[in-house]
Amino acid sequence: IAKRSTVSEILTDIEDAATCAACEALLVVLQALAHLGNDDFVDVITEVCILAGVDDDDVCEGAIAREGPILAHDLRYMDVPSKTAVLFCTTIFGLCDYPAVAEYTVDFPSAKPANASRPAPSGETPLQIVHISDIHVDLSYETGANYNCTKPICCRPYTSSDDPGVTDYPAGEYGNHNCDAPLTLEESMYSAIQELVPNASFVIFTGDIVEGAVWLVNETEVTNDLNDAYNSRMADYFDLVYGVTGNHDCAPVNSFPPADIDTTISSQWAYDTLSSDWSQWIGSTAASTADDYGAYSVKYSGGNLRLISFNTNFYYKENFWLYENTMEKDPSGQLAWLVDELFAAESAGERVWLMGHMPMGSSDTFHDASNYFNQIIQRYDATIAAVFYGHTHKDEFELAYSNYTDQSADTASMMSYIMPAMTPTSGNPAFRVYSVDPVTFGVLDFTEYITNMSSSTYQTKPSWQKYYSAKETYGSLLDPPVTDSAAELTPAFWHNVTVLFENDDSVFQDYYARKSRGWDVSECTGDCKTDEICQLRAAESQYNCVEITPGISFKKRDTT
Repeated sequence: IAKRSTVSEILTDIEDAATCAACEALLVVLQALAHLGNDDFVDVITEVCILAGVDDDDVCEGAIAREGPILAHDLRYMDVPSKTAVLFCTTIFGLCDYPAVAEYTVDFPSAKPANASRPAPSGETPLQIVHISDIHVDLSYETGANYNCTKPICCRPYTSSDDPGVTDYPAGEYGNHNCDAPLTLEESMYSAIQELVPNASFVIFTGDIVEGAVWLVNETEVTNDLNDAYNSRMADYFDLVYGVTGNHDCAPVNSFPPADIDTTISSQWAYDTLSSDWSQWIGSTAASTADDYGAYSVKYSGGNLRLISFNTNFYYKENFWLYENTMEKDPSGQLAWLVDELFAAESAGERVWLMGHMPMGSSDTFHDASNYFNQIIQRYDATIAAVFYGHTHKDEFELAYSNYTDQSADTASMMSYIMPAMTPTSGNPAFRVYSVDPVTFGVLDFTEYITNMSSSTYQTKPSWQKYYSAKETYGSLLDPPVTDSAAELTPAFWHNVTVLFENDDSVFQDYYARKSRGWDVSECTGDCKTDEICQLRAAESQYNCVEITPGISFKKRDTT
């Protein structure tokens, strides 16, 4: 009776909470529950999840069994009221305004050189470099299983009614938009890359191998998935791969406790696995850093390029380990490490590609961390050729500016390329090929390839076709035009693309359709368009125009 009463009261408090103050009062109730211990906390919150109909019963049970102890840890150590409590209410419940960025000046070994500038293109024959992301391969995918389920991902025989030969909604051999990717789709894409880009210098992979069944994944499965993807498949198809730590590449999902967190729950096994998997391409020295916190820095043997892969999970709002009472400015010291690597690269005259999983200007990124990261970008904007991300599953980009109150082609300082996913849950599967200056390592163009899942022959054999080229699509429409094949797609180029979007709605609507690679396209006008362009101009998350809206964002899938 006491448990039922507690569940009912907490659910009522959650449903009635409409203000920041009400959310903070709710946190006090949840704190008291957390102090009873992890088991009681998990039991009650699971019942709340089920009673509220947030998701299927087994999804509530599995997800909260994994994430609940981390949330209980947060609550036991959190002061209410505090900035951390407000941030928790902002990002988890959407009930507080985002707190102001805590002032912090990143320490640099030296000031930015007065003559620092991006090098001019060399005009030499470009390299071809492949970018893939968010493959989310589901090794439990079954052809013929139900694709019209109520869980976050389908195409698995969760119950006998989902079995092949029984369900009225059988999944095809090469995937479905309600499901993460089958192995057949991954192998089809890799074969297409071999055929279409036979001379690729290397592949960058910006994270997320593991499928989205977050209520079921465990250390054993994730370890197997990582090893299988890197050692059994990528290594078979590609000579050189530079990987990134995705938020799904661990169990529980998003669980990356910084080094200073006092916890018995560790993600060291994930770092050990990734370090071992990557060592075949990055060597033992870089792999040892990856073993520390899922990041590394390595020189490309074929040119004057340093690739730095950093772990964006230390800045992710759904990494619940970060909600410490006094939140760390630099979890695990990764930003200081990044400064050291960039300073060394600058001193050696190297160019740098930065690679991460989550875009640092996205709504998933803490404002404070994004601000501190942006300070590093501005300091080394002449050394960093470009930044590469995944995570959103959409075809997007982010621009950094030296002055966010004066956004122009002159103040645009860094371009971040956001790679759409292979998994079909947010659109047609895609990969990208960059044309890259072999001296400056500036991006001269990119060509995106997709396979259209609506094609009548898709489930027989996916056909991978050129979707568009950035320079062909936008270059001639800009003022001034950029059509020379040797010209770099500079931050100024991409700022001018956003101006084009403002002035030519048909070009913008075409861009918006390409976000999902032409799948389930809707029109984006008025505030939608304004906010979209604002987000493109916001590599620092406090400027991305994303509005905080009430409600927990995890929703049960509707059957159609």
